[in-house]
Amino acid sequence: MNQPPDVIGALTAEAEEFDSLFAGLTDEQWALPTPAPGWTVTHQVGHLAFIFRIAGLAAADPAAFTAMTASLTGGLDAAVNSALADYLNDPPEALLARWRAERDAGIKALAAVPADRLVPWLVNPLPPAVLACAGMMELFAHGQDIADTLGVTRERTDRIRFLVGFAVRVWDFGYQARGLATPDVEFRFELTAPSGALWTFGPEDSAQRITGSAADFCLVVTQRRHRDDLDLRAEGAEADRWLDLAQAYRGPAGQGREPGQFG
Repeated sequence: MNQPPDVIGALTAEAEEFDSLFAGLTDEQWALPTPAPGWTVTHQVGHLAFIFRIAGLAAADPAAFTAMTASLTGGLDAAVNSALADYLNDPPEALLARWRAERDAGIKALAAVPADRLVPWLVNPLPPAVLACAGMMELFAHGQDIADTLGVTRERTDRIRFLVGFAVRVWDFGYQARGLATPDVEFRFELTAPSGALWTFGPEDSAQRITGSAADFCLVVTQRRHRDDLDLRAEGAEADRWLDLAQAYRGPAGQGREPGQFG
C-alpha cells in the first residue's frame, strides 16, 4: 500500500506556491542577492531543483542513489556546491523549466514508494513520508529567502504541520551540528497553527516547553528569523537554550539571521 496522499498533496501544493514566487521575475531579479550569503535567487532555485532531483533518484533507483553518494568527495556541502554550478549558467526560462521537471519527477517518485519501505538518504534511510516532510522544510526555508529578497509576505497554511512535525522529530540536529551532547530531556511543544488550531507534541508534564506560533516555529528551525523577532516562548533552561540552537536540517549551523534584520 502506498503512503497516505496527505503529505504528498501538501508537498505538491507547497512546491507550486514556491514556484509562484519567482515564475514572473525579470532576468535582473533572478540575479538579486538573497539573505543567504553568496546566494542569488538563481542559487536558491537551483539548489531546490538539485534536492528534488536526488530525492527522486533515491526513491526511484536506490542503487543508483547509493552509488552516487558513495562517489562524493568533500562531504555533502561540497557536493551541493558542485551541483549548483550545473544550474547557474542556465537562463531563467531554462532553469524554471528544469526546476518544474525535477520537482514533479521527485514528488512522483516519492509518492510511488510503499509507506513501509525505507528510502536511502544522505545519512540514514528514511520512510518516504519523512523524506517528503524534509522537502517541505527545504521549500519553506528557500522560499522564505526569495520572499525576503522580493519583499513578499507569504501566506501560511496548515500544511506547515508536516514541517513542524519533522522539526520535532529532528529536534537534536542543532546540538549535533555544534558538536554538543544531546541532553536527556523531552520537550513539550504547544504551537498555534495558521488556522488557530493547537498542535501539541511531547509529554504534557515536561518542564521544558516551547509555545507560540507554528509559523514562527518554522522560521526559527529553518534559521530564517532570529528568535527575538518571533512569537515563541521557552519555559525551562534547556528549552531556552534550544531556541538558540534549533535547526531542522543536518550540516553546519550557519550564521542564521540577526535580530531586527527584516524589520
